[in-house]
Amino acid sequence: AMHYTSDTTTAFSSVTHICRDVNYGWIIRYMHANGASMFFICLYMHVGRGMYYGSYTFSETWNIGIMLLFAVMATAFMGYVLPWGQMSFWGA
Repeated sequence: AMHYTSDTTTAFSSVTHICRDVNYGWIIRYMHANGASMFFICLYMHVGRGMYYGSYTFSETWNIGIMLLFAVMATAFMGYVLPWGQMSFWGA
């Protein structure tokens, strides 16, 4: 929050500034990205385990879990678009 600007014209340059000029900014960014990926791996494994053990028979619990999955996926999409790089721009 100290170095990031959320304006669409300066967001990418602020991320570049964090990676290049801020002490250990590059490692914080990549740890954050890899942590988010690991979170989704664990999330998909959890859903897969639920499908394997037949947890979908508890329909109310299963439906709430799937709604939470979609909410987390929407949050991840917003985090993907936030830097406004080339991949983020064309991903949106």
